[in-house]
Amino acid sequence: MNATSKAQPLFLGIDTGGTYTDAVLWSEATGVVAKAKSLTTRHDLAIGISGAVDAVIEQARIDPKAIKLVSMSTTLATNALVEGQGGRVALIMIGFSEADLARDGLGTALGSDPVVFCGGGHDVHGNAKPLELEKLEQALPELGGSVSGFAVCAYFATRNPAHEITVRDLIRERTGLPVTASHELSAKLGGPRRALTTLLNARLISMIDRLVAATEGFLEKRGIQAPLMVVRGDGALVSAAFARQRPIETILSGPAASLVGARHMTGLDNAVISDIGGTTTDVAVLDKGRPRLDPEGATVGGFRTMVEAVAMRTFGLGGDSEVTLEDGGLQPKLLLGPRRLVPLALSGLAHGKLVHEELERQLRNSNPGRMDGRFAVRTGVPERLAAGLTAPEARLYEAITSSPQPLDRLLTSMAQNATLQRLVARGLVHISGFTPSDAAHVLGKQSNWDEQAARLGAELFARRRDGRGQPIAATPEALSERVLLALTRNSAEVIFETAFAEDGLDGASTVAHQLVQRAVDGRPGIARLSVSLDRPVIGLGASAPLHYAGLGALIGNECIVPVDTDVANALGAVVGQVRVSAEATVSQPKEGLFRLATAENLRDFTSEDEALNAAEADVRQRVAERAEMAGADTAEVELVRHLNTSTVEGQRMFIDARIVATAAGRPRIAA
Repeated sequence: MNATSKAQPLFLGIDTGGTYTDAVLWSEATGVVAKAKSLTTRHDLAIGISGAVDAVIEQARIDPKAIKLVSMSTTLATNALVEGQGGRVALIMIGFSEADLARDGLGTALGSDPVVFCGGGHDVHGNAKPLELEKLEQALPELGGSVSGFAVCAYFATRNPAHEITVRDLIRERTGLPVTASHELSAKLGGPRRALTTLLNARLISMIDRLVAATEGFLEKRGIQAPLMVVRGDGALVSAAFARQRPIETILSGPAASLVGARHMTGLDNAVISDIGGTTTDVAVLDKGRPRLDPEGATVGGFRTMVEAVAMRTFGLGGDSEVTLEDGGLQPKLLLGPRRLVPLALSGLAHGKLVHEELERQLRNSNPGRMDGRFAVRTGVPERLAAGLTAPEARLYEAITSSPQPLDRLLTSMAQNATLQRLVARGLVHISGFTPSDAAHVLGKQSNWDEQAARLGAELFARRRDGRGQPIAATPEALSERVLLALTRNSAEVIFETAFAEDGLDGASTVAHQLVQRAVDGRPGIARLSVSLDRPVIGLGASAPLHYAGLGALIGNECIVPVDTDVANALGAVVGQVRVSAEATVSQPKEGLFRLATAENLRDFTSEDEALNAAEADVRQRVAERAEMAGADTAEVELVRHLNTSTVEGQRMFIDARIVATAAGRPRIAA
């Protein structure tokens, strides 16, 4: 054991990303002690975790028992929502109508998953309407065998959660499956968006549960008896048990941890932070030393949730982004993302002979095919997550195995291609194909996977025809150069889109304007145009040194890539704080009656002061309990009253009040 570990307790940070799992050992005295990466193994997350953690333990030459805290960030939940993946769940809507599915993207998010409408719910003051459970009780036997969980949302449940609690308990008793109730996640009004947040939470439970279980199992095997923490989307730490119940709060967990890590590494108070991974690029603004939070709730995968998180914009752009060709046009553009593919170089690493032979077979064909260079492979998730497949989906899923299968032989019709995309959306199947990571292997700028598979894929892609019938690139190298330049150029666009949005503009339409495009490209002309950022960019991610090398010239400011940029998320996971909140509302249903609504019940008072004092006592108690559950050692509590009053004919009128308590502190560490 080295002297560092004897002098200071060691903290272990883990980040489970879409492509890599990172680990870092850190101490308050010396900073980063050791760091390592391992491929994320989605079929068994413990393999990737153990690969990274074992490597840092070996580097540091320590006894695993010296680790006193383990903290984890993850992009799995974010990636799942961006890629439209997650378990099949049933949505139970109490007091709503089918028309409500058209609001806030709820119907789009629900897709083909089942929904049951029940009579009931409450009014704005928490007064109940009759709860009707007949439809739900009839549907439960079938739903219990075809979904992985349930989401329950009742009308005005934030003012009275009684109906949600009744339905939640009934479903748990009848099915034994996980149930998420909307009042457990948010105290905000807005039923359809609360239902959306609850639906997405239910979809993510099995994924986060597998991650936590894999991590806990690994720690136990290594004899690491330390608390396990998880980073939330606002950068705060919570216990693993807390995160298991509220996985939706881990969306943007990885990006939030990267912000904490970026400031820790650079000391900058004002910057734009761009974190490029395998699946996504996450861009946020650091202002006066703190990340900006999104007051309206985090937006991921096109859905605005009620989850308080950093004001992070997530784009489907990364090293493993799908490379496609623009339809039409004499000189079609290369398009990147938003979907992640398994790079051919990575498939070749595990299945070299099979992948090489199939790619070589396709190269021998006289004409390029639409399915060339594409493979399908099972993700390896538990079979129970494949429940509810249609007959065509089940047949195709049976035909796909754990070895990559070329799409030109697997699929026999366009209808089957649509079926395959549904299996991908369910998280049951991965598609492997040409990506920027493959381009980097072709050019010798990345060498950790199989260069031959990447080169064969580049040759196949380069044979595709433009609008004049000519190959789109003369050589694999020429194609690969274009792909990497496109990734850097697209990175500048998403950074400017974020900056414009933070300035109150429509980011997407502004950055797409021909004047902005001309300025970013630095095209010459009689009218000279330029656009630049007012602060530097901090580039994060293992591939940032490669993809952001030419970024500074495009953004008109410096791009700083810290030394430990490759483990920024894992580092941010161990230097953060526990922070939780609780809130209550007081309304006045009629003059002289003050109604306190808390997490589980209603109480009436005849005095405004009595109601407000009771609300403060309630939130103080609940936030202390939550801080304990979230893993805080000692927490400081801050309490804020938000009063809404008016004056009528010179008389003060109480309308309502919201009381919020926040507890913050460092996490408990092992003795």
